[in-house]
Amino acid sequence: MLAYLKKLLSHPLLRDLAIDDPRTTELRRRVIVEKPFLRRLYREWYDRLWAALPSGAGEVLEIGSGGGFLQEIHPEVITSECFPCAGVNRVIDAQALPFADGTLRGIVMVDVLHHIPDGEKFLSEASRCLRGGGGVLAVVEPGNKTGGRIVLTHFHHETFFPATAEM
Repeated sequence: MLAYLKKLLSHPLLRDLAIDDPRTTELRRRVIVEKPFLRRLYREWYDRLWAALPSGAGEVLEIGSGGGFLQEIHPEVITSECFPCAGVNRVIDAQALPFADGTLRGIVMVDVLHHIPDGEKFLSEASRCLRGGGGVLAVVEPGNKTGGRIVLTHFHHETFFPATAEM
């Protein structure tokens, strides 16, 4: 029953694709960009995330960029994903960031943190890579209460790590 309901609720373009198929991510981006409500929502999130970043030296990394379009608004952002797909600059593991200590002025993420298996390891890496005395980790995350956990555990398309979501 749960599998039927999950399939029924999935977007028709994505229904029969594997989660790790790069086409799934590309189609997810298309859905976000083409649906006016979702595009406005993401734009609002991006504006808020960007406003939270400090000015000055250092690059900005977006983790989990696959389905989004932040680089259309801020071409200087380094986009990343945990697998190769269109629209990302780097394939990285958020738990082992390939940046030198103190080199990033910001890290931004939308709907990603709860998918990272070891949240403490990620936060340690983020802290290491962020510029001392002013680097910022800016995150938009879904609610992690009863309703949100039900959706993320049973209906979300990616693995959910409750312990990381609680951080």
